[in-house]
Amino acid sequence: MELSADICQTVGRDLHAAYVLLRVKLNVKRHLREKNTIPKIFAETVQRHGDKTALIFEGTGEKWTFRQLDEYSNRVANLLLQRGFKEGDVVALFMENARSMLEALVHCVTISNAKAVVFGSELTEDRLFYIYTSGTTGMPKAAIVVHSRYYRMAALVYYGFRMSSDDVLYDCLPLYHSAVHYPWNDCGDQRKFSASRFWDDCAKYNCTIVQYIGEICRYLLNQPVRDTEQKHCVRMALGNGLRQSIWEEFMNRFNIPQIAEFYGATECNCSLGNFDNKVGACGFNSQILPFIYPIRLVRVDEETMELIRGPDGVCIPCKPGEPGQLVGKIIQNDPLRRFDGYVNQSATSKKVAHSVFKKGDSAYLSGDVLIMDKYGHMYFKDRTGDTFRWKGENVSTTEVEGTLSRLLDMKDVVVYGVEVPGAEGKAGMAAIADPSLSSDLDKLVKDMEKALPPYARPVFLRFLPEVNKTGTFKFQKTELRREGFDPTAVSDRLFFLDSSRGRYVPLDEAMHRSIIAGKVKL
Repeated sequence: MELSADICQTVGRDLHAAYVLLRVKLNVKRHLREKNTIPKIFAETVQRHGDKTALIFEGTGEKWTFRQLDEYSNRVANLLLQRGFKEGDVVALFMENARSMLEALVHCVTISNAKAVVFGSELTEDRLFYIYTSGTTGMPKAAIVVHSRYYRMAALVYYGFRMSSDDVLYDCLPLYHSAVHYPWNDCGDQRKFSASRFWDDCAKYNCTIVQYIGEICRYLLNQPVRDTEQKHCVRMALGNGLRQSIWEEFMNRFNIPQIAEFYGATECNCSLGNFDNKVGACGFNSQILPFIYPIRLVRVDEETMELIRGPDGVCIPCKPGEPGQLVGKIIQNDPLRRFDGYVNQSATSKKVAHSVFKKGDSAYLSGDVLIMDKYGHMYFKDRTGDTFRWKGENVSTTEVEGTLSRLLDMKDVVVYGVEVPGAEGKAGMAAIADPSLSSDLDKLVKDMEKALPPYARPVFLRFLPEVNKTGTFKFQKTELRREGFDPTAVSDRLFFLDSSRGRYVPLDEAMHRSIIAGKVKL
């Protein structure tokens, strides 16, 4: 009876998802059958909506229609063809967000008019372009995007979040980010993100949807309250990376009716979408139609994050409330289930596991740990490489970062585990962007006692001028983790949580030697 009640609460959501998946799958198959490339689809859009505004540029307010965009991109395409470019050549772009960058990018999408004449239209599974991963855990990887994948991602967002051709999107993201490319509606384009001008721009361009990634929402909350921040017509914030600790505050302060949080990497086949505005969720897995979209959370070893398998050699699915790695079944002849990987084949093979759903199958490994509740809602917990164990407990760096940032007036905070000789697991360390050391550390300790369990409280603190971020506002931890808490290797101010005194104390070379020698209790 309880299960039936749970299903009744989500049946509308699940049926909407089934409709979206069916519609997208049929459309993708139609495009494949008709050999439609993305440029051909764009050309059809120009035919239908040639005089509709496609772009509004920063500063000047200049508007370009779809027809103008098409005409200019054709000029660029013809120039490159005259210069000897041919099918398979890769064009690298190194520019700011600007009209010229967009024109060059659009060339990559619209050059098909020439390709259709010169090379034919057998291009639906041809490589459209490469999008580089964020590089938060290492060097960026070039993810392969083919035409069918591009359409699939755009359609899932468009239909899943009930967007319409009347929506106007505000885009302050880098033009190399995958989120920028998919919705072909009116788009107000900014050269770069500005927290102080954000809502003024939204009102100026009559934007109905704003896109966010990473820490953008927190940066907006950190701005002084302005009269203009609710004088807009934004109905939806679309993106990923909104921390649950500030979710409702963001909605209420800026009067945003819907948070369209989604989960997904450019290359993955297990994207998720929060279609029903569930606070904190990045998506869901249907409880009544799981076979339509074969994804799941599987158990992983808490120490090594390796997949845990049952006696039959197949991965063990997680129960509700149990953290696990998100995986997606790979079916290469299904445009919704295929995995195209990266240019580097070694990197591709590392993201594929076998005998995951059943013996002998293949699945994409997301590398992310999520939790699912009894209704199927999914919540992002951490990257598999970021989670660490301390005092016999798993520490979610994402959760600790969100809590500390809130306690420290929305400062940038990065949390990671560092090895301490003789100690089991990894001790928590937080790098805080506060060069003047304005934070009250005694107050921080008291606040942490209320907000975090003992094992999740950082043992070490590092105060630095700023935290290194990717171009998409994601924190980079690799170098911080490597430098650790050694004062001879780190010029920033370091502190150690002295449990005997219940406070953070300066960490100098003498204290460091005592910790390494095991003379100080952690």
